[in-house]
Parts: sequence; C-alpha cells; structure tokens
Amino acid sequence: MRFRTALCTTASALSALALLSACSSGSGAASSSSAPLVGVDYPRSDTDFWNSYIKYTPRYANTLGLSLKTTNSQNDVSKLTANAQTFISQGVKGIAMAPQDTAAIAPTLAQLEAKKIPVVTVDTRPDSGKVFMVVRADNRAYGEKACKFLGTKLHGKGKVVMLEGGLDSINGRDRTEAFNDCMKKDFPGVKVFGEATNWDGAVAAQKLQTDLTANPDIKGVYMESSFALAGTLQLLKQKGLLVGPNDPKHVFVVSNDGIPEELKAIAEGKIDATVSQPADLYAKYALYYLKAAIDGKTFKPGKTDHDSTIIQVRAGLLEDQLSAPLVTVDGSTYDGVTSIKSSDNALWGNNLG
Repeated sequence: MRFRTALCTTASALSALALLSACSSGSGAASSSSAPLVGVDYPRSDTDFWNSYIKYTPRYANTLGLSLKTTNSQNDVSKLTANAQTFISQGVKGIAMAPQDTAAIAPTLAQLEAKKIPVVTVDTRPDSGKVFMVVRADNRAYGEKACKFLGTKLHGKGKVVMLEGGLDSINGRDRTEAFNDCMKKDFPGVKVFGEATNWDGAVAAQKLQTDLTANPDIKGVYMESSFALAGTLQLLKQKGLLVGPNDPKHVFVVSNDGIPEELKAIAEGKIDATVSQPADLYAKYALYYLKAAIDGKTFKPGKTDHDSTIIQVRAGLLEDQLSAPLVTVDGSTYDGVTSIKSSDNALWGNNLG
C-alpha cells in the first residue's frame, strides 16, 4: 500500500493543525479519558532547540487526540532508562524518545519491544534495536550543506574550525563525517580543525579560542548545533572579528538548528547560515507515528505526502527523513545547494509565538 493511501485516516486527524494557535501550550494534552496515553521523554531542556520541541509537543498531542505523559532525561541514558520504566508503570501505549547515547539505549528498546510498546525515536537513530519509526532529518546533509556554503564563501581555500557534537550520537558522527568527506572531495584546499565538544557550549568556546589564538587566519566556523552559538559570538566579539560579511576580518559561521536567535544573527550579519532542523515537525511526526502504531498502521520506504522520504536503514528499521533547508540572508545557491532566506515565514524559528 502506498504511503498516502495507508495514512488517509491518520492524515485526516491532522487537518486541524491549522488551528494550532488556538491549542494550549501547557503540559497536558487531550482531556478525553478514551484518548490513547503516550509518553514523550524530552532529552534535555538546556538548549533553545529542545525547548522549542518541548513547546510544540503538547500542541500536537492535543490535535491528534492523545493523552500525554512527559519526562526529561537530561542527556543521561540511565535517566532515560528509568523514565521508560515509569512510562511502563503508567500504562502508556507508545513512547517517543530522543536518546543521545544511541548505543546504550539498546537494552531499553529490547524491553519495550518485548512488552509490545511501540517506540518512535526523534532526532537520533539507535545503533541497534528496533523502533516503529525514526523521525529525523538527513544529518549527513547538514554537514554537506555547511561544507558547500563555507567552501564557496572561502573560494576553496583557507582554514575552518568544526565544533563537533557528541560522537556517541549518530547525529554527531553523521555531521562530522559528511563535513570532512565533502571538504576532502570538493574543497581540498580548506584545512579543517575538528574539535570534539560533546554538545557542550563551554568546551566549544574554549577550543575555538585555542584554535583562533594558534591560527589567527581562521576564516570559517561550523557549529554542529546552536549549543555553541552564544560562546562563538562572544569570542568573535572579544577578538574584534564580529564584523559584517563585507569586512575582510569577517569569519564565516554556519550553525545547525534554525532557532530564532540564529535567524536574527543571520539578518544582522553576525553569522552567515544555518541548517534549519525542524523542531515543530519532530514533535508533530513523533506523535503522528505513535498514533499510527497504536492504530495498527504500517509503512514502507518511499516519498511521503509531507515533503520527506522514508528510507530503510536496516532490516526492521525505517526512518522518515524530514526536510532541513540551508538558511542564508539572501536565499542564494551555494555549490548546487539552494538556500532560503532567514526572513522566510515558513521557517519554524520565525513562528514561535
């Protein structure tokens, strides 16, 4: 059965999404006692991106007619495991989670599979184990888009710093490997300083400072997430490098996430680009697929009706790769990669009211 046909009943439940502005942004969801109960574990609440995801989740639960229980694992897989036990005891019919350690979550997934509790992982893909669906964007494309932008801006030569995420995460590995592979292939004249940060802004700032001191001719920075945004801007300002893109001292900065602060910084010429990771769609389709699992729906690889593609990662594991566009001030094309303007109202970061 084709994707569009298989989902016709579930998709109809989403027709009310245009009314989201009228939905409560509180922690509760649907009030009907007959509404299926699902659990959502928030991976952290110390970044603007994940706080946006947290804000969207109850809105979509309301729209889809789901009752909602939530926990926060605070970037700790042991807490995530304990939270899963709590959800089991509460009788949830499905769980959405975003495990940051994508290897260590395997035993928990096995337990949930044995109990026939479907799981949707958001943003990350488990290294092993089965889930009903993975909802994330193509993270290799993040690294490639950042590479294409910086390589074009630097005319294929110079030095850049890559502030890597956690390499225990599939996202950190995908973004890092793709950026390095792209630079080696398409811009061999660009030297990349890769810095492990474990998604820690303070560590990122310290390592960037060390690199800029040792190599004052660095002309580009790739931040694998907005976790490094504040520290990077502060450091560039301290060094007199936070200048407009037409100034010879300008350091080109590319981020990942698409939070409002990034879009504002692009408009102001403080950074140059980001890849907009869809916080709103992560919340929407995590719950969408949980409801589909509860309703007995199944899916196959192929194009969807929401501008994404479902791929089969391995036997028994499907991933819906959502769209994540390159965002720039001018919406130009960079080495074949089309961007959209930071002022575009289609971006979730411009619609958080």
